[in-house]
Amino acid sequence: MLHISPESVEKEIPVNKLYSIRLVSTPRTGKIVTYWLLGILLLLLVILFIPWQQNVNGSGQLTALSPQERPQTVQSPIAGRIDDWFVQEGQFVKKGDTILVLTEIKEKFLDPELLPRLREQVASKEGVIQSTFDKAGALDNQISALRSSVILKLRQAENKVVQGKLKVKSDSIDLVAEQLNFAIADTQLTLGKNMFSKGLISLTEYQKRQEKFQSSTAKLISQENKLLDSKNALLNAQIELNSIRAEYQEKIAKAESDRSATLAYVAEAEGDLAKLENEYSSMLVRNTFYTIRAPQDGFVVKAVRVGLGENIKEGEPIVTIMPANPKLAVEMYVKAMDTPLLRKGQKVRVQFDGWPAIVFAGWPNVSVGTFGGIIQVVDYVESANGSFRVLIVPDPEDEPWPTQIRMGSGVYGWAMLDNVPIWFEIWRQLNGFPPNLPGDALSPATASDSKDKAPKK
Repeated sequence: MLHISPESVEKEIPVNKLYSIRLVSTPRTGKIVTYWLLGILLLLLVILFIPWQQNVNGSGQLTALSPQERPQTVQSPIAGRIDDWFVQEGQFVKKGDTILVLTEIKEKFLDPELLPRLREQVASKEGVIQSTFDKAGALDNQISALRSSVILKLRQAENKVVQGKLKVKSDSIDLVAEQLNFAIADTQLTLGKNMFSKGLISLTEYQKRQEKFQSSTAKLISQENKLLDSKNALLNAQIELNSIRAEYQEKIAKAESDRSATLAYVAEAEGDLAKLENEYSSMLVRNTFYTIRAPQDGFVVKAVRVGLGENIKEGEPIVTIMPANPKLAVEMYVKAMDTPLLRKGQKVRVQFDGWPAIVFAGWPNVSVGTFGGIIQVVDYVESANGSFRVLIVPDPEDEPWPTQIRMGSGVYGWAMLDNVPIWFEIWRQLNGFPPNLPGDALSPATASDSKDKAPKK
């Protein structure tokens, strides 16, 4: 029916009973489907303009913000045998509580009287060093006495040399006088002989002159002998002076050599004493290692070594302790291309494994079971898997994180970025473009913080 005329025959003619008219008319179901399709299309068009919050997602696990609050393995500082356990798995321990006790297994430390014997060795070595010091002091006194004595001896010898020189000089003068007397006597004898031959003097006078000549000759020879004796005495005095100097130099050198050897032994003994004291101190410290104590308050999570009498090596793990009341944080890993979009203080939504949640990443306000967080740390270097690690702490302005979660639980998180229309997000995803930077990433406050952290020129 075209419905051209205002007059309708539908009231007079049963249209529904005419087969040909039913064939050309539009089915009621088609109209309903058309209306639904148009409504859905219109709804989709409206949805495309609904705001969508971009985000950077990543996964990780629950950890502690401070390294000292993370689970730690208590290791054995020495090799030993497990003698007794004082804790059970899951038990709470305080710092300093005894976990287990070890016994010694090395031959070097098996002697129960090792410490007293080491103390005796230290005392004995100290006595040896003191005695050696006393010996060095006695040698110092001996060297001082030798040096004082050599001064006196040298002065005596030098005086003898001076006296000998004076004696030689005196005898030389006397020899010259005797030589002069001998020359006079010889001249008088020669003149007396001539005069006696001429008869000018008597025989007695001539004999007197002969006697005087003989006396002068004897005195001359005697004086020459005295001079030779004086020279010999001077030579002996000089030899004695040199001998005294050499003798005392040898004695002083020997005493100094003994003193140096004594001091060298003292230095060696002091080195041995230091080794003994070091060994003694090490044993005192080692004795404290037989008792393994809790390094901090926490819960005993897992005992790696359990059997009594079981040997453990040095540095081998014994038990794992979970610190009490750690400040929780999420350790999330993000792709390297998304790292520039993250910054400290940025808002994050996290979802914990095992915690019921309904997540709409683009609409965090309507998500259920997610919790707020704030980025505390963004690593400056990549991790082993090529991603960058981000530490996230609870948001004080949001709902507290559940107390039922455990350290090491899996976490999935979203760092919130800019709000954009859904059509823009679809277009970005289809083209592989990165998300937009947060609107406040380059705010004046952030810029001023970056300026303060920049190195000064």
